[in-house]
Amino acid sequence: MQTIKGPGLFLAQFVGDTAPFHNFETITRWAADCGYAAVQVPSGATSLMDLDKAAESTTYCDDLKGLAAASKVEICELSAHMQGQLVAVHPAYDQLFDGFAPEAVRGNSAARQAWATDQMRKTIDAAARLGIDRIAAFSGALAWPYVYPWPQRPAGLIEAAFDELAARWRPILDHAEERGVDICFEIHPGEDLHDGISFEMFLDRVDQHRRARMLYDPSHYVLQQLDYLQNLDVYAERIGMFHVKDAEFNPTGRQGVYGGYQGWVDRAGRFRSPGDGQVDFGAIFSKLTAMGFDGWAVVEWECALKHPEDGAREGAQFVRDHIIRVTERAFDDFANSGIDTAANRKILGLGG
Repeated sequence: MQTIKGPGLFLAQFVGDTAPFHNFETITRWAADCGYAAVQVPSGATSLMDLDKAAESTTYCDDLKGLAAASKVEICELSAHMQGQLVAVHPAYDQLFDGFAPEAVRGNSAARQAWATDQMRKTIDAAARLGIDRIAAFSGALAWPYVYPWPQRPAGLIEAAFDELAARWRPILDHAEERGVDICFEIHPGEDLHDGISFEMFLDRVDQHRRARMLYDPSHYVLQQLDYLQNLDVYAERIGMFHVKDAEFNPTGRQGVYGGYQGWVDRAGRFRSPGDGQVDFGAIFSKLTAMGFDGWAVVEWECALKHPEDGAREGAQFVRDHIIRVTERAFDDFANSGIDTAANRKILGLGG
């Protein structure tokens, strides 16, 4: 067993143009003031870090860690969600996802993919220079438009999509291996890796690559109606990151999992701040602790109702209240009478 580290805060939803969210020094100071011990940093947020410098310069990374330490937090992980998304984009989403790429590669899917692949490699290098052994990412999606098969999918379509997805990610995973960094894919609707089965399909094609791991976020499982507690039992060895994000699912006679194209407030399934939804975090923290999870409990604020700053402050205390400090002894040790081999044999009827 191991005591989970935390609380950490994913900064992606808070980065902005106004103080204190406009640069690394002030946003980390704000996070510490909210009660956080660490921050998960999106590597593509240029106001927080220069990824090119971080990938090449140990001095720059040391300075970045120094700024974090001065704010009384540490950098626990890097995130490359958006860059990972652009490693594999179905043409139906080209225009929508171009907005996440630099202007120079928009309208050119091959150039955008090359840029995203380079960004992933640089994020891996930056993590290694920062002394971080794991990063977060989306997998991207080629098969997602065909998740609900009507008309019937042509034979081999999904297999071809996953073959290509694996081919794009294998060199990135191999680079991660060289640098000693895990890539934790957030299992997420909209990505080809959106549940356990699809993750396994990917693993099969990358030869069970040891650097391919999971970012566990139970909120996405609630919205899919997937058993998020059993998921921990099945994938204990592959879970490398943990997002503390809540959700609720309240189906009606008018809508269910698909949500009827409604906005988040009006959907049957919607994200909530930690403690405001239906996720059994007591059970999750217990399972993660028992299985020896060695990462951070990182709050990701996404709520259809609550103000983000309130969610952030409440989330820090929520995680502190759920972290289980691992015991160093059994509760019944007071009754321990020591080892006596002869007595044990006698108790078992085996003689002296």
